[in-house]
Amino acid sequence: MTRNDVTEAIIAAKIAKGLNWADVAQAVGRSKEWVTAGCLGQMTFNSEQAAVIGRLFDLPTDAVKLLQVVPYKGSLPTTVPTDPLIYRFYELVSVYGTTFKELIHEEFGDGIMSAIDFKMDLTREPDPKGDRVHISMSGKFLPYKMY
Repeated sequence: MTRNDVTEAIIAAKIAKGLNWADVAQAVGRSKEWVTAGCLGQMTFNSEQAAVIGRLFDLPTDAVKLLQVVPYKGSLPTTVPTDPLIYRFYELVSVYGTTFKELIHEEFGDGIMSAIDFKMDLTREPDPKGDRVHISMSGKFLPYKMY
């Protein structure tokens, strides 16, 4: 069994049981964004969190153990993504990436926004012209050091 097999088993069980990520996250005790990333193979669960995931999705012991192993992060292919939703994020970074970089450097100096010390919140924003996706991301600024 591989970590990808565990992800596929989780998705199949989620569909079969009619669960949603917010309910899974509530059971685990973390945000829906972080728990979803973990269930999709991008985060490491501790033993208690993995046990909850195992019970919710009826996973075998080997799968619960794999949930506790540090994954290979960044599962997207290195070519331009073809999934329309994921492509829009690629497009967003392609169009606004230099703007993000310029404004972050102007405000904070030479450094990066952490994707490790990071939080995200995704919500529905009602709008009469069609609901909007609201994503708030917050990462710790990490300055480059001189040595």
